[in-house]
Amino acid sequence: MRADVTFESDGAAISGWFYSPDTPPLWPLIVMAHGFSATKQMVADRYAEAFTERGLAVLLYDHPGFGESGGEPRQQIDPWVQSRGYRDAIAFGTTLENVDPDRIAVWGDSYSGGVALVVAAVDDRVTALVVQVPALGGEDPPDDPDGSRRESMKETVRAGSVEPTEDEVRGPMPVVWDDQQRRPSALKPETAFRWFNGYGTRPGTNWENEVSIVRPETPQWHPGLCATDVSCPALFVVSPEDEMPRSVPAVARDAYERLSGAKDWVEIPGGHFGLLYYPSEAFDRSSSAQARFLAERLVSTDT
Repeated sequence: MRADVTFESDGAAISGWFYSPDTPPLWPLIVMAHGFSATKQMVADRYAEAFTERGLAVLLYDHPGFGESGGEPRQQIDPWVQSRGYRDAIAFGTTLENVDPDRIAVWGDSYSGGVALVVAAVDDRVTALVVQVPALGGEDPPDDPDGSRRESMKETVRAGSVEPTEDEVRGPMPVVWDDQQRRPSALKPETAFRWFNGYGTRPGTNWENEVSIVRPETPQWHPGLCATDVSCPALFVVSPEDEMPRSVPAVARDAYERLSGAKDWVEIPGGHFGLLYYPSEAFDRSSSAQARFLAERLVSTDT
């Protein structure tokens, strides 16, 4: 069963869907938000359905400033704002009837995969992490011998100023465009254009082909730095031929190796957007692997 829900994050009304399984409570909860500018209707809902079938409750929502959620400025991707959105979603989710507050997972795709990883490092309420084709950067994070870089990132998520300077904001620009010479877009590969044009333009998605991007300078945003502090079980689902310049599989592997808890690595061919075509074999493989991992880690054997 799916119900509309609303919660608040930094003064914005966040629009979400709560999925409840047909199993006896208490239920584990998966907190989900989509990747770069995408909304909850763009196949993330299909993953939520797959998880619910395995006895998992799901809270799927639109990031602040996107889709059906409130928040200003609109269409601005800010990792600090999105990180706090996850934390507020967790806090809200633990108040929902029949949800077990001690079994909370976070899920992210592409850009939100990096955000979810940082949240798992910061928030000890997170007991499992799933990321697919995570956008962790085009190269390994900078050296951080004393841990000061990652501590600065974590403190900013918790309580730091998230107001970007003018120099930190790029855009507005199209998310995708078919002619990079005429109008450069944020995402340039043809595969990105095909997927967003195929799924974002469907009725009811509330997706807009415009975005501004915050590239933080103080501190810089390097999700992989925080992997060391992720102690909960984690699943990385990666496409070995990922074509997006900030979703390099080798960088994801470096972050994976830094994880301090139990972990699983799954490779599924199909490129960055292959896991987001529904129905498809890649979706079936990905959703099955993720649902199995989450059920094994979170579903109690005595429920």
